[in-house]
Amino acid sequence: MLSSSIAGAGIGLRIPHVQQLLADEAIKIPWLEVLVDNWLVDGGLNQYLLNAVSERFELVFHSVGLSLGGPSPLNFDYLRQIKALKEQCGAHWYSEHASFSGNDDFKVADLLPLPYTQEAVMHISQRIKQTQDFMGERILLENVSTYMSCRHNELNEGEFIAAIAEEADCYLLLDINNAFVTSINLDQSLQSFMEAIPVERVKQIHLAGFHDKGDYLLDAHNHPVDPSVWAGFKAYIQQHGAIPSMIEWDSDLPSLERLLQERDIAAGILQAASTGSVGDKAVSDTSIGDEQCA
Repeated sequence: MLSSSIAGAGIGLRIPHVQQLLADEAIKIPWLEVLVDNWLVDGGLNQYLLNAVSERFELVFHSVGLSLGGPSPLNFDYLRQIKALKEQCGAHWYSEHASFSGNDDFKVADLLPLPYTQEAVMHISQRIKQTQDFMGERILLENVSTYMSCRHNELNEGEFIAAIAEEADCYLLLDINNAFVTSINLDQSLQSFMEAIPVERVKQIHLAGFHDKGDYLLDAHNHPVDPSVWAGFKAYIQQHGAIPSMIEWDSDLPSLERLLQERDIAAGILQAASTGSVGDKAVSDTSIGDEQCA
């Protein structure tokens, strides 16, 4: 069972911001998401620093290296490290992606989507069950951005994710930016995807910024959250209630102050849902400081 102490709007922990987060007691953030791969690789980041962060902030863990959709056996050495660090830091849950990211022989530089087939549902669900048995808890599964459709698809993406969640009995991390990117790239309905997702399994939401490349949208995580993504987030929260949500900004990092402005917009939408107010002001403020990140 997931901890109920994670609530409200958080941000992703990024190294350039760590010292300021630790030094400035005026910064009030209910929780941080840790990209755990950064702290596990040889020559990686200092775990003592992460321990210091965990003493002040509630944490959740996120990773990109498990390749749940891949053909190779699961890397239990990798999972063992994640589990140990999770217990050390008291992180509340662990999330991964519905994707293929390489195998024992090679790694790819992106999170590649899977074909939306019943065979793929059963394959990744079995691997999620193995992961959950090892971790001793349910994990969260995140939808990824897509740039082309597979001709062998038997389901749409929403049906695919929902079927995995049911078969594997896992939770979901709903990335609304990824869903929007996919909907534009494949000329599909964002609303249909969102409606197919079983909300009772959604325990966390990602919000991020994409890069408009003209012919397609790139899930770059290097821009402010787009107004269309904010609109989708607001509609989802107004319909289903407040769900822990965070800003995911990975490259071309802004100042911590700018990042917290984005977080405050999400917090306002969540607060509006909790109090029953409309929250129009929160969404109207999404243009704050965009010129700093163009």
